[in-house]
Amino acid sequence: MAVKNQILDMSPLGMIFTVLKSKGETDGKSLELEWELLPQCNMVDPLYHVHPEAIETYHILEGEMEFYVKDKWIRARKGDKLKVDIGVKHAFRNPSDKIVKVYNTHEPAFDMEDYFEDVCKVVELSKNRETNKVSMKNLKTLLLFGALMKNYRKEIIAVSPPDILVRTLGAIAKVLGINYNKSH
Repeated sequence: MAVKNQILDMSPLGMIFTVLKSKGETDGKSLELEWELLPQCNMVDPLYHVHPEAIETYHILEGEMEFYVKDKWIRARKGDKLKVDIGVKHAFRNPSDKIVKVYNTHEPAFDMEDYFEDVCKVVELSKNRETNKVSMKNLKTLLLFGALMKNYRKEIIAVSPPDILVRTLGAIAKVLGINYNKSH
């Protein structure tokens, strides 16, 4: 369970999140984060996804970035606010050479903070030790992310790559005993 000011370091994916209000502090009503999106974050293989039971909001605090919502990319700048309703396909990226800061909420929180903590575990197991990057073309990485995504179906569901593929990778990971909660 996340706590206030906890850093969720996913820098090999181009993201660092700081917990501003955990689900415990809001009685589960929301999870509130400040994101730092590193330059070129999500420019290759962004996760197009939906939140089947939650609303997500973004408020750009610094810089500019892009959001994919429903069927198109939208540019957002400092001061812009965006709301993504339940079940709407979306993704985000930072095409700039500067860090972008974003105030992000998930309402209700469900176990989204646990999901992000587990993303950190998967990143740690998946990153290339020499480049400090994560490649979504690596089979072990795909299996670990498949295992992760099957555990958070109420919070987040992949749209692209297709959910059926992600669920299949999660099933294969289970059969092979691949688990991001264990060291490998």
